[in-house]
Amino acid sequence: MKWPAQRLASGSKKSFGMYDEAAKLDAAGVDLIHLEFGRPHADTPDHIKQATKAALDAGIVHYGDFRGTLSFRQALVKKLRDFNKLDYGVDEVLVTNGLTHASFAAFMAAIDPGDEVILLDPYYPQHIGKTQLAGGKVVIAHLDEANGFAITKEAIAAKITERTRMIVLINPANPTGRVYTRAELQHIADLAIEHDLLVLSDEVYEYITYDGAEHVSIASLPGMRERTITCFAFTKAYSMDGWRVGYVTADARLMPAILTIAMTDVTHVNVFVQEGARAAVEGPQEPMLAMVEAPRLRPPSTLFPISAARAEARRISRWRSCRKRMSWSRREAFTDPAGKGISASASGPNPRCGSSRRWSAWAASSTHFKSATYQGETA
Repeated sequence: MKWPAQRLASGSKKSFGMYDEAAKLDAAGVDLIHLEFGRPHADTPDHIKQATKAALDAGIVHYGDFRGTLSFRQALVKKLRDFNKLDYGVDEVLVTNGLTHASFAAFMAAIDPGDEVILLDPYYPQHIGKTQLAGGKVVIAHLDEANGFAITKEAIAAKITERTRMIVLINPANPTGRVYTRAELQHIADLAIEHDLLVLSDEVYEYITYDGAEHVSIASLPGMRERTITCFAFTKAYSMDGWRVGYVTADARLMPAILTIAMTDVTHVNVFVQEGARAAVEGPQEPMLAMVEAPRLRPPSTLFPISAARAEARRISRWRSCRKRMSWSRREAFTDPAGKGISASASGPNPRCGSSRRWSAWAASSTHFKSATYQGETA
Protein backbone atom coordinates (compact mmCIF):
# COMPACT_ATOMS: atom_id res chain seq x y z
CA MET A 1 0.00 0.00 0.00
CA LYS A 2 1.33 3.41 -0.97
CA TRP A 3 1.53 5.79 2.00
CA PRO A 4 1.75 8.74 2.44
CA ALA A 5 1.04 11.00 -0.52
CA GLN A 6 4.15 12.08 -2.38
CA ARG A 7 3.67 15.72 -1.42
CA LEU A 8 4.15 14.67 2.20
CA ALA A 9 6.93 12.17 1.62
CA SER A 10 9.05 14.61 -0.38
CA GLY A 11 8.56 17.76 1.72
CA SER A 12 10.59 19.10 4.61
CA LYS A 13 10.20 17.11 7.79
CA LYS A 14 8.27 18.63 10.68
CA SER A 15 8.31 16.47 13.77
CA PHE A 16 6.36 16.80 16.98
CA GLY A 17 8.37 13.99 18.60
CA MET A 18 9.91 16.20 21.27
CA TYR A 19 6.52 17.71 22.10
CA ASP A 20 5.10 14.19 22.51
CA GLU A 21 7.97 13.13 24.77
CA ALA A 22 7.58 16.25 26.89
CA ALA A 23 3.84 15.61 27.23
CA LYS A 24 4.51 12.10 28.53
CA LEU A 25 6.99 13.40 31.10
CA ASP A 26 4.54 16.12 32.13
CA ALA A 27 1.89 13.47 32.66
CA ALA A 28 4.34 11.52 34.80
CA GLY A 29 4.88 14.53 37.03
CA VAL A 30 8.36 15.49 35.81
CA ASP A 31 9.02 19.21 36.33
CA LEU A 32 10.01 20.53 32.90
CA ILE A 33 11.19 23.80 31.44
CA HIS A 34 9.43 23.89 28.06
CA LEU A 35 11.23 25.52 25.13
CA GLU A 36 9.78 23.36 22.35
CA PHE A 37 6.73 25.56 21.70
CA GLY A 38 5.84 29.24 22.08
CA ARG A 39 2.98 29.53 24.54
CA PRO A 40 2.19 32.93 26.13
CA HIS A 41 2.95 33.18 29.84
CA ALA A 42 -0.38 34.68 30.95
CA ASP A 43 -3.93 33.40 31.21
CA THR A 44 -6.60 34.59 28.78
CA PRO A 45 -8.23 37.79 30.16
CA ASP A 46 -11.34 37.01 32.18
CA HIS A 47 -13.79 39.14 30.17
CA ILE A 48 -12.99 37.03 27.10
CA LYS A 49 -13.70 33.80 28.96
CA GLN A 50 -16.90 35.21 30.42
CA ALA A 51 -18.18 36.21 26.97
CA THR A 52 -17.57 32.68 25.74
CA LYS A 53 -19.39 31.17 28.71
CA ALA A 54 -22.29 33.52 28.12
CA ALA A 55 -22.46 32.46 24.48
CA LEU A 56 -22.68 28.81 25.51
CA ASP A 57 -25.41 29.58 28.03
CA ALA A 58 -27.30 31.53 25.36
CA GLY A 59 -27.33 28.50 23.07
CA ILE A 60 -24.82 29.81 20.53
CA VAL A 61 -23.74 26.28 19.66
CA HIS A 62 -25.02 25.56 16.15
CA TYR A 63 -23.71 26.03 12.62
CA GLY A 64 -22.82 29.58 11.67
CA ASP A 65 -21.66 31.62 8.72
CA PHE A 66 -18.77 29.92 6.91
CA ARG A 67 -16.92 33.25 6.87
CA GLY A 68 -17.37 33.85 10.59
CA THR A 69 -20.24 35.43 12.50
CA LEU A 70 -21.31 38.77 11.07
CA SER A 71 -21.02 40.66 14.36
CA PHE A 72 -17.45 39.40 14.83
CA ARG A 73 -16.42 40.33 11.31
CA GLN A 74 -17.96 43.78 11.78
CA ALA A 75 -15.85 44.22 14.90
CA LEU A 76 -12.76 43.12 12.97
CA VAL A 77 -13.49 45.58 10.15
CA LYS A 78 -13.50 48.40 12.72
CA LYS A 79 -10.27 47.16 14.33
CA LEU A 80 -8.59 46.91 10.93
CA ARG A 81 -9.61 50.44 10.07
CA ASP A 82 -8.64 51.97 13.41
CA PHE A 83 -5.40 50.11 14.15
CA ASN A 84 -4.06 48.81 10.85
CA LYS A 85 -5.33 51.65 8.63
CA LEU A 86 -6.91 49.06 6.34
CA ASP A 87 -10.29 49.53 4.71
CA TYR A 88 -12.00 46.17 4.22
CA GLY A 89 -15.64 45.13 4.03
CA VAL A 90 -17.11 42.28 6.06
CA ASP A 91 -16.94 39.95 3.05
CA GLU A 92 -13.20 40.58 2.79
CA VAL A 93 -12.60 39.14 6.27
CA LEU A 94 -12.56 35.39 6.94
CA VAL A 95 -12.40 33.96 10.48
CA THR A 96 -9.99 31.01 10.76
CA ASN A 97 -8.68 28.46 13.25
CA GLY A 98 -5.67 30.58 14.14
CA LEU A 99 -3.08 32.13 11.88
CA THR A 100 -1.69 28.75 10.84
CA HIS A 101 -5.04 27.90 9.26
CA ALA A 102 -5.30 31.36 7.69
CA SER A 103 -1.91 31.12 6.02
CA PHE A 104 -2.46 27.49 4.96
CA ALA A 105 -5.68 28.47 3.19
CA ALA A 106 -3.87 31.37 1.52
CA PHE A 107 -1.00 29.19 0.28
CA MET A 108 -3.37 26.54 -1.03
CA ALA A 109 -5.47 29.14 -2.83
CA ALA A 110 -2.53 30.98 -4.37
CA ILE A 111 0.25 28.51 -5.16
CA ASP A 112 0.41 26.11 -8.10
CA PRO A 113 2.99 23.32 -8.45
CA GLY A 114 6.33 24.84 -9.40
CA ASP A 115 5.51 28.35 -8.19
CA GLU A 116 8.28 29.95 -6.16
CA VAL A 117 7.67 31.55 -2.76
CA ILE A 118 10.29 33.85 -1.23
CA LEU A 119 10.88 33.64 2.53
CA LEU A 120 13.00 36.15 4.42
CA ASP A 121 15.72 34.47 6.45
CA PRO A 122 15.79 33.98 9.45
CA TYR A 123 12.33 32.56 8.91
CA TYR A 124 9.46 30.83 10.68
CA PRO A 125 9.75 27.19 9.51
CA GLN A 126 6.02 26.39 9.34
CA HIS A 127 5.65 28.49 6.20
CA ILE A 128 8.02 26.13 4.41
CA GLY A 129 5.80 23.09 4.94
CA LYS A 130 2.66 24.93 3.86
CA THR A 131 4.33 26.16 0.68
CA GLN A 132 5.48 22.64 -0.17
CA LEU A 133 2.09 21.09 0.51
CA ALA A 134 0.67 23.48 -2.07
CA GLY A 135 3.32 22.31 -4.55
CA GLY A 136 5.44 25.43 -4.34
CA LYS A 137 9.20 25.81 -4.13
CA VAL A 138 10.68 27.79 -1.24
CA VAL A 139 13.35 30.34 -2.12
CA ILE A 140 15.31 31.93 0.72
CA ALA A 141 16.34 35.60 0.72
CA HIS A 142 18.98 36.10 3.39
CA LEU A 143 18.87 39.21 5.56
CA ASP A 144 22.16 40.49 6.99
CA GLU A 145 22.64 40.10 10.73
CA ALA A 146 25.22 42.89 10.70
CA ASN A 147 22.48 45.18 9.40
CA GLY A 148 20.02 44.12 12.10
CA PHE A 149 18.22 41.74 9.68
CA ALA A 150 16.81 44.77 7.87
CA ILE A 151 14.96 44.26 4.60
CA THR A 152 16.88 45.41 1.55
CA LYS A 153 15.53 45.58 -1.96
CA GLU A 154 18.65 43.95 -3.35
CA ALA A 155 18.36 40.84 -1.14
CA ILE A 156 14.85 40.09 -2.39
CA ALA A 157 15.27 41.24 -6.00
CA ALA A 158 18.13 38.78 -6.46
CA LYS A 159 15.75 35.88 -5.75
CA ILE A 160 12.92 36.86 -8.10
CA THR A 161 12.51 34.74 -11.23
CA GLU A 162 9.77 34.22 -13.78
CA ARG A 163 8.36 31.49 -11.51
CA THR A 164 8.09 33.73 -8.42
CA ARG A 165 4.51 33.98 -7.20
CA MET A 166 4.65 35.29 -3.63
CA ILE A 167 6.79 37.00 -0.99
CA VAL A 168 6.12 35.97 2.61
CA LEU A 169 6.53 38.61 5.30
CA ILE A 170 6.33 38.22 9.09
CA ASN A 171 6.00 41.60 10.76
CA PRO A 172 7.00 41.97 13.54
CA ALA A 173 9.48 39.30 12.56
CA ASN A 174 9.65 35.82 14.03
CA PRO A 175 12.30 34.89 15.13
CA THR A 176 14.36 38.10 15.09
CA GLY A 177 11.75 40.37 16.70
CA ARG A 178 12.46 43.17 14.23
CA VAL A 179 9.59 45.58 13.56
CA TYR A 180 10.02 46.53 9.92
CA THR A 181 9.92 50.21 9.08
CA ARG A 182 7.66 51.74 6.48
CA ALA A 183 10.71 52.23 4.26
CA GLU A 184 11.64 48.54 4.50
CA LEU A 185 8.10 47.48 3.65
CA GLN A 186 8.16 49.83 0.68
CA HIS A 187 11.04 47.77 -0.77
CA ILE A 188 8.77 44.71 -0.80
CA ALA A 189 5.85 46.74 -2.15
CA ASP A 190 7.92 48.14 -5.01
CA LEU A 191 9.09 44.67 -6.04
CA ALA A 192 5.65 43.12 -5.69
CA ILE A 193 4.10 45.79 -7.90
CA GLU A 194 6.93 45.71 -10.44
CA HIS A 195 6.79 41.91 -10.82
CA ASP A 196 3.03 41.47 -10.19
CA LEU A 197 3.53 39.33 -7.07
CA LEU A 198 1.36 38.44 -4.12
CA VAL A 199 2.47 39.20 -0.57
CA LEU A 200 1.42 37.08 2.39
CA SER A 201 1.83 39.10 5.58
CA ASP A 202 1.85 37.25 8.92
CA GLU A 203 1.07 39.86 11.58
CA VAL A 204 0.42 37.73 14.67
CA TYR A 205 2.77 39.95 16.72
CA GLU A 206 1.20 43.22 15.59
CA TYR A 207 0.59 44.52 19.13
CA ILE A 208 3.89 43.38 20.61
CA THR A 209 6.17 46.32 19.86
CA TYR A 210 8.42 48.37 22.13
CA ASP A 211 10.49 51.55 22.29
CA GLY A 212 8.15 53.52 20.08
CA ALA A 213 8.33 51.11 17.15
CA GLU A 214 5.33 51.50 14.82
CA HIS A 215 3.62 48.45 13.39
CA VAL A 216 2.72 49.07 9.74
CA SER A 217 0.54 46.68 7.77
CA ILE A 218 2.01 46.37 4.29
CA ALA A 219 -1.48 46.22 2.77
CA SER A 220 -1.90 49.87 3.80
CA LEU A 221 0.84 50.98 1.40
CA PRO A 222 -0.24 52.37 -2.00
CA GLY A 223 -0.96 49.65 -4.54
CA MET A 224 -0.70 46.81 -1.99
CA ARG A 225 -4.26 46.22 -0.85
CA GLU A 226 -5.18 44.30 -4.01
CA ARG A 227 -2.14 41.99 -3.84
CA THR A 228 -1.72 41.38 -0.09
CA ILE A 229 -3.19 38.57 2.00
CA THR A 230 -2.84 39.52 5.67
CA CYS A 231 -3.13 36.96 8.47
CA PHE A 232 -3.87 37.77 12.11
CA ALA A 233 -4.52 35.82 15.32
CA PHE A 234 -5.42 36.29 18.96
CA THR A 235 -2.72 33.84 20.03
CA LYS A 236 0.03 36.07 21.39
CA ALA A 237 -1.26 39.47 22.51
CA TYR A 238 -4.50 38.14 24.04
CA SER A 239 -2.89 34.91 25.30
CA MET A 240 -5.43 32.79 23.41
CA ASP A 241 -3.15 30.19 21.83
CA GLY A 242 -5.35 27.23 22.78
CA TRP A 243 -8.51 28.93 21.48
CA ARG A 244 -7.34 28.58 17.87
CA VAL A 245 -8.95 31.67 16.41
CA GLY A 246 -7.58 34.13 13.88
CA TYR A 247 -8.60 35.77 10.63
CA VAL A 248 -7.39 36.61 7.17
CA THR A 249 -8.10 39.69 5.07
CA ALA A 250 -7.84 40.01 1.31
CA ASP A 251 -9.32 41.91 -1.58
CA ALA A 252 -12.77 40.76 -2.71
CA ARG A 253 -11.19 39.35 -5.87
CA LEU A 254 -8.93 37.03 -3.84
CA MET A 255 -11.23 36.00 -1.00
CA PRO A 256 -13.50 33.43 -2.72
CA ALA A 257 -10.60 31.05 -3.40
CA ILE A 258 -9.34 31.36 0.19
CA LEU A 259 -12.86 30.75 1.50
CA THR A 260 -13.15 27.62 -0.66
CA ILE A 261 -10.07 26.12 0.97
CA ALA A 262 -11.09 27.08 4.50
CA MET A 263 -14.68 25.92 4.10
CA THR A 264 -13.59 22.57 2.64
CA ASP A 265 -11.06 22.16 5.44
CA VAL A 266 -13.02 23.03 8.61
CA THR A 267 -16.46 24.37 7.53
CA HIS A 268 -16.10 27.27 9.99
CA VAL A 269 -14.60 28.21 13.36
CA ASN A 270 -16.74 27.22 16.33
CA VAL A 271 -19.30 29.92 17.03
CA PHE A 272 -19.02 30.42 20.78
CA VAL A 273 -15.24 30.91 20.58
CA GLN A 274 -15.92 33.70 18.09
CA GLU A 275 -17.98 35.43 20.77
CA GLY A 276 -14.99 35.35 23.08
CA ALA A 277 -12.73 36.72 20.36
CA ARG A 278 -15.25 39.47 19.64
CA ALA A 279 -15.08 40.43 23.32
CA ALA A 280 -11.30 40.64 22.94
CA VAL A 281 -11.68 43.14 20.10
CA GLU A 282 -14.58 45.18 21.45
CA GLY A 283 -13.89 44.95 25.17
CA PRO A 284 -11.30 46.66 27.39
CA GLN A 285 -7.79 46.56 25.96
CA GLU A 286 -6.03 47.21 29.27
CA PRO A 287 -5.54 43.48 30.09
CA MET A 288 -3.91 42.88 26.71
CA LEU A 289 -1.74 45.98 27.01
CA ALA A 290 -0.65 44.93 30.48
CA MET A 291 0.43 41.51 29.20
CA VAL A 292 2.37 43.12 26.37
CA GLU A 293 3.99 45.56 28.79
CA ALA A 294 4.94 42.89 31.35
CA PRO A 295 8.31 41.97 29.74
CA ARG A 296 9.41 45.60 29.99
CA LEU A 297 9.27 45.26 33.77
CA ARG A 298 11.87 42.50 33.60
CA PRO A 299 15.41 42.58 32.21
CA PRO A 300 15.80 41.28 28.63
CA SER A 301 16.52 37.70 27.74
CA THR A 302 19.66 36.50 26.05
CA LEU A 303 20.31 36.07 22.34
CA PHE A 304 22.36 32.91 21.96
CA PRO A 305 24.43 32.13 18.85
CA ILE A 306 22.68 29.37 16.95
CA SER A 307 26.00 27.64 16.37
CA ALA A 308 26.34 27.33 20.15
CA ALA A 309 22.78 26.08 20.45
CA ARG A 310 23.46 23.39 17.86
CA ALA A 311 26.63 22.34 19.62
CA GLU A 312 24.79 22.17 22.92
CA ALA A 313 21.99 20.13 21.32
CA ARG A 314 24.57 17.60 20.17
CA ARG A 315 26.17 17.54 23.61
CA ILE A 316 22.98 16.99 25.55
CA SER A 317 21.52 14.64 22.91
CA ARG A 318 17.78 14.82 23.55
CA TRP A 319 17.60 15.81 27.21
CA ARG A 320 19.85 17.46 29.73
CA SER A 321 19.60 17.22 33.52
CA CYS A 322 20.71 20.03 35.73
CA ARG A 323 18.58 21.09 38.65
CA LYS A 324 15.47 20.55 36.53
CA ARG A 325 14.81 18.99 33.13
CA MET A 326 14.40 21.00 29.98
CA SER A 327 12.54 20.16 26.76
CA TRP A 328 13.49 21.65 23.42
CA SER A 329 13.30 20.70 19.80
CA ARG A 330 16.48 19.70 17.96
CA ARG A 331 15.14 20.31 14.46
CA GLU A 332 16.55 23.10 12.35
CA ALA A 333 14.02 25.75 13.35
CA PHE A 334 14.55 29.50 13.50
CA THR A 335 17.94 29.22 11.80
CA ASP A 336 19.70 30.18 8.68
CA PRO A 337 22.31 28.01 6.92
CA ALA A 338 25.15 30.10 8.34
CA GLY A 339 23.95 29.48 11.88
CA LYS A 340 23.53 33.11 12.81
CA GLY A 341 21.28 33.41 15.83
CA ILE A 342 18.39 32.20 17.90
CA SER A 343 16.45 33.82 20.71
CA ALA A 344 15.80 31.63 23.73
CA SER A 345 13.81 32.70 26.74
CA ALA A 346 11.71 31.30 29.55
CA SER A 347 8.37 32.54 30.74
CA GLY A 348 7.66 32.40 34.40
CA PRO A 349 7.08 31.71 37.03
CA ASN A 350 4.27 29.40 35.90
CA PRO A 351 3.56 25.67 35.49
CA ARG A 352 4.95 25.68 31.96
CA CYS A 353 8.41 27.13 32.37
CA GLY A 354 8.97 27.83 36.05
CA SER A 355 11.10 30.64 37.38
CA SER A 356 14.06 32.43 35.88
CA ARG A 357 16.21 30.73 38.54
CA ARG A 358 15.62 27.37 36.89
CA TRP A 359 16.47 28.62 33.42
CA SER A 360 19.47 30.51 34.77
CA ALA A 361 20.74 27.37 36.49
CA TRP A 362 20.61 25.44 33.23
CA ALA A 363 22.22 28.21 31.21
CA ALA A 364 24.99 28.63 33.79
CA SER A 365 25.74 24.90 33.72
CA SER A 366 25.97 24.77 29.94
CA THR A 367 29.41 24.48 28.38
CA HIS A 368 28.49 26.55 25.35
CA PHE A 369 26.23 29.10 27.04
CA LYS A 370 28.53 30.06 29.93
CA SER A 371 29.64 33.19 28.11
CA ALA A 372 26.03 34.29 27.59
CA THR A 373 24.63 36.01 30.67
CA TYR A 374 21.01 35.27 31.40
CA GLN A 375 19.38 38.52 32.40
CA GLY A 376 15.90 37.61 33.52
CA GLU A 377 12.72 36.11 32.13
CA THR A 378 10.47 37.16 29.29
CA ALA A 379 7.05 36.26 28.01
